[in-house]
Amino acid sequence: MKVDTVAAVGEWIRHAPHRSNLLGRSVEPTDGRWQHGDVARALYLADSAETAVAEWYRLLAERGLPPGQAIPHDHHLWEAHIDVADLSTTHKLARVGLESPRPGRRTWPAFQAVGDELFHAGYAGLIAPSAARPDAQILTIFDHGKWPPDHCRPLRAIEVLQVPAPPTGMTT
Repeated sequence: MKVDTVAAVGEWIRHAPHRSNLLGRSVEPTDGRWQHGDVARALYLADSAETAVAEWYRLLAERGLPPGQAIPHDHHLWEAHIDVADLSTTHKLARVGLESPRPGRRTWPAFQAVGDELFHAGYAGLIAPSAARPDAQILTIFDHGKWPPDHCRPLRAIEVLQVPAPPTGMTT
């Protein structure tokens, strides 16, 4: 699979359990929208705190949990300067056979197939629209055996102690 690349540069937000290690990961690799855990681990980052909150609300809606049961949690601020596959628009998604991401795990298989293929082709990761906030972006960085991934580093944790207001432009 051949796709354009783009430099993902700047600060990105990772939603994380409260007081978790900035470099922490689950013991068992987990599936995400853009990869199967048994193929590759991945670091998922949001372009802003609002996007991370929208993704959090999406996850809670999927699991049927009230927001108060998921407080406190943290936002880990990461810095990235990495070239990734550019799937940032509906046109670029369509070039690889995908529609815009929609909330819900049932929509994942087609995205996972593309992500797994990009991982095997050696891409460091990808940038794409958020399913929970379509006008925003997420950055998925594949783990190619080095943690943290090259050109990415955690900066600090920000505690989220109260239920945040749902951000504008959110879909669940």
